[in-house]
Amino acid sequence: MAIRKTAGYAWNLISLIGIILALTATGLIIAFAAFEMITGIDHPYLGLMTYFLFPGMLIFGLVLVPIGAYRVRTQRRKAVLEGMLSLDEEIPKFPRLDLNDPNRRRMFIFFILASFVFVVVVALASIKGFEFTESTTFCGEVCHTVMEPEHTAWRNSPHAKVKCVECHVGPGAAWYVKAKISGMRQLYAVAFNTYPTPIHTPIENLRPARETCEHCHWPEKFYAGRQKLFYHFAPNEQNSPRKVDMLIHIGSNPKSPTSSGIHWHIGKEVRFIANDKKRLDIPYVVVKEKDGSLVEYMSTDKTLTKDEIAKAEKRLMDCTDCHNRPTHIYHSPDEEMDLNFVSNRIDRNLPFMKKVAVEILNRPYKTKEEAFATITKDIPAYYAKNYPKVAQEKGAAINQAVEQVKDIYSRNFFPKMKVQWNTYPNHIGHFYTPGCFRCHDGKHKTATGKVISKDCKICHDMLGQVQENIPAGKDVREFVHPVDIGDELYKTNCSECHSAAVHEAPAEGKHASNKKH
Repeated sequence: MAIRKTAGYAWNLISLIGIILALTATGLIIAFAAFEMITGIDHPYLGLMTYFLFPGMLIFGLVLVPIGAYRVRTQRRKAVLEGMLSLDEEIPKFPRLDLNDPNRRRMFIFFILASFVFVVVVALASIKGFEFTESTTFCGEVCHTVMEPEHTAWRNSPHAKVKCVECHVGPGAAWYVKAKISGMRQLYAVAFNTYPTPIHTPIENLRPARETCEHCHWPEKFYAGRQKLFYHFAPNEQNSPRKVDMLIHIGSNPKSPTSSGIHWHIGKEVRFIANDKKRLDIPYVVVKEKDGSLVEYMSTDKTLTKDEIAKAEKRLMDCTDCHNRPTHIYHSPDEEMDLNFVSNRIDRNLPFMKKVAVEILNRPYKTKEEAFATITKDIPAYYAKNYPKVAQEKGAAINQAVEQVKDIYSRNFFPKMKVQWNTYPNHIGHFYTPGCFRCHDGKHKTATGKVISKDCKICHDMLGQVQENIPAGKDVREFVHPVDIGDELYKTNCSECHSAAVHEAPAEGKHASNKKH
């Protein structure tokens, strides 16, 4: 009875349920947070419960306490006024705080202490909840199926230690609010299964790269050039090594008046019109000169009228128009096999290893499990049938190759989301997609005949090349194709042979072929 008297109007079912919920939620928040700190386990659903579900449960419980008390007090006061209930004293319209009353004093002290504890717990949960929503765990793993391709690609990229929000949101409250509003739409799409498969790119209204990328990548400190070795292996019995040694003209300090090289583009004000959302078809480019004059380049294949140019959106070129997949990078089976040979994760002495693996990876599979089963079965079966001695002597190497090929599939093919390595075009280079040749095609001209050149040496110089059709020790200064294709080397874009169309996601049951000489 003493407890009931002390509790006063809060002694009712609704308020008691609220108190139990609040106390339980507080205990769970403390317990789960302590578990996370002690064990170091960073699980997305653990975070959702600790920083969203339980704090919500706590607040809901706290709201129920005054609701229940107010309901009881209102009912009693109404009964007294109507003469249905007689009390020693009148119930006033508003509550009185009389600290001389021992019961009310104890209730007041309890309320102050409980409020302090609850405020501290909710405040800490809110701070940790904010941090959790900024984490890659939240961005990439909460909506597991939807974000699995992009999260997997991020995890294996050069930016794997950079949080999603540093590029997709950046600093400042305004962009944080925009991101959370956008996140609500995404949450609805996931909850009601209305999201597209694959997810559409590029992201509309993405924050300009100058406000995100350049916090780490400092244009004023760019190197003028960079030597790069490209390792390839032929799809023949010997998996013959090939190597291309190039000097890439990056261009130092693109913002200087004498800038040149690839990064010249971000030092100038360059705008363009794209006919498609993926920005693969660019019929118009305009460059603003130092004196403010505009130099317009029009594609001779797809001319636009003055009215169409005036009405069209002219995008200001920035880093992401070339580096459009700086983090979410998928590699073709060809590239993956080359990397595995170079790193010795797959034994290059296994005959036709590259050709066999690439062919198996590019088959159509409905599920990842089906792909894994085929890889596990067909690679050993190939060697057992065609190279029984190799199968016997190099069984361990074949098994290791099987595991690596399965790993290649898991990083670059996602049947549930209809995503594979060439679903999203990568504009860097020009091997599998038009890339640089979207503008540097020799067909974009000014009215006076000035052309956006297709000359390879604008961007890179050949320092050397190793290939089975090049005599050992020969000094190579021009690119030599593995197969003599004559003038087509300069007339045809690389991507026209080396990749199937990437404008649309491949239809179910059809995987784009990976053509390579």
